[in-house]
Amino acid sequence: MHDGSGRIAVHDLTKRFGPVMAVQNLSFAVEPGSVTGFLGPNGAGKTTTLRMLLGLVTPTAGTATINGRTHDQLGNPARVVGAVLENEGFHPRRAARDHLRVYAAAIGVPDQRVDQVLGLVGLTPAATRRAGEYSLGMRQRLALATALLGDPQVLVLDEPANGLDPEGIAWLRTFLRSYASEGRTVLVSSHLLAEVEQTIDQVVIINRGQTMYQGRVDHLRDAQQARVVVRPADAAALAMALREDGVSDIQSTPDGGLVLTGATPRRVGDVALRAGVAIYGLHEEAADLERMFFQLTSSPPAPGWAPPPAPGQPQPPPGWGPPPGYQQHPGVTGQQGWGGQG
Repeated sequence: MHDGSGRIAVHDLTKRFGPVMAVQNLSFAVEPGSVTGFLGPNGAGKTTTLRMLLGLVTPTAGTATINGRTHDQLGNPARVVGAVLENEGFHPRRAARDHLRVYAAAIGVPDQRVDQVLGLVGLTPAATRRAGEYSLGMRQRLALATALLGDPQVLVLDEPANGLDPEGIAWLRTFLRSYASEGRTVLVSSHLLAEVEQTIDQVVIINRGQTMYQGRVDHLRDAQQARVVVRPADAAALAMALREDGVSDIQSTPDGGLVLTGATPRRVGDVALRAGVAIYGLHEEAADLERMFFQLTSSPPAPGWAPPPAPGQPQPPPGWGPPPGYQQHPGVTGQQGWGGQG
């Protein structure tokens, strides 16, 4: 039933491309009124999931619905969901305004809406320029304008900040939060973690096609403990003194420092003073989304997961699979004391 809520619901979603399990039993929900980040490393299954949500790829199993319906059941989908999965679908010799008029006619909206969306994305001064003359950031804005033509209740954006300068990124952040404040649903897929942290309220983190975390960003951050980094004159002596004081989570660093969880800088300084150990540096590192992201996505492969097939075997569609040379983030292991799940 078309419930009109704007809610996105993914339930036990699975997609296999031949021997490759791109998405495996993925489940999450995106509620209206907030900006939700859809995060995962390259090859995690984000783009494949979005393509299934938008009816571009058929699931092997499970469902992905908007307003309680699959994409092909929405009637006029552009009036319900606007999406940007890439920004290359423009005729290079066609002016931006003409490009939008073609799409407006296709979905049954008046030409006045074209000028409205050009204004919304800041392209009015460049409306008569050919799309082929646009920079990457301008093409991103034009793609967003296209998605907004139907005044949709739901926005699904894949890497929307790609190509935007700092001013454009700040504009996008403000726009998305304003859009969600109207009771609409915004789902943003990205690996630009520092930027996303300032934009989103909710987060869905996936790895190898499976959900690692879903919930509010502040709840995820609150669940983590800050770390204290100290550079002592005698690391072994300070570590012994700290253990005697009840600090058990102590790790050494290659440069002779210590990383502590469960202690405050003041406590470390007091212990060092009593132990007679000089300190050359002492600071606290607060938990941030990027560290938590790498903690959650550094787990071993799930059963049934496989890397992209070798040349000559069936290939999944563009947008899936880690790039050549993809590696886990250096220096992040399951032993870092940052919590997380998995």
